[in-house]
Amino acid sequence: MQFMLLFSRQGKLRLQKWYVPLSDKEKKKITRELVQTVLARKPKMCSFLEWRDLKIVYKRYASLYFCCAIEDQDNELITLEIIHRYVELLDKYFGSVCELDIIFNFEKAYFILDEFLLGGEVQETSKKNVLKAIEQADLLQEVYNFCFFVKAHQHAGLIHIILFNFFQVAEKLFITFTI
Repeated sequence: MQFMLLFSRQGKLRLQKWYVPLSDKEKKKITRELVQTVLARKPKMCSFLEWRDLKIVYKRYASLYFCCAIEDQDNELITLEIIHRYVELLDKYFGSVCELDIIFNFEKAYFILDEFLLGGEVQETSKKNVLKAIEQADLLQEVYNFCFFVKAHQHAGLIHIILFNFFQVAEKLFITFTI
């Protein structure tokens, strides 16, 4: 896969992941051309199209288009499955993902994509394993945020309550990592 773009029906870019080195100018040009091309297509048209020396595979889910560029020898149906798997992962994480989830939690959307794809290739086929890695990262973030909170409030006299909560989070984290 060369790149993946997520954009709205209004043509607003919501996520972009490039697996080939291109200048910002070239990325903007490609994005503009592809968004216009895909949005101009009728809903009943095929989700595959030839564009330049690449094949474009796209699928609309609710108000978002998921669009991937692949090389000529790559399989369009597998790419469609990759798009679908990514949407399933987003759905599992966000609980029926919508455009606002991507807008306000774009870092999570990128993180999920990075756990699933590496260098434009599927690195983990198991939804369970991808979601487990994301859950572990979320728990680590909770611990980090908690430690930062403790440091900021260490003189407030609430240390015993804070430490009790910390050990609850730490125990949850330990159980998750040992399973």
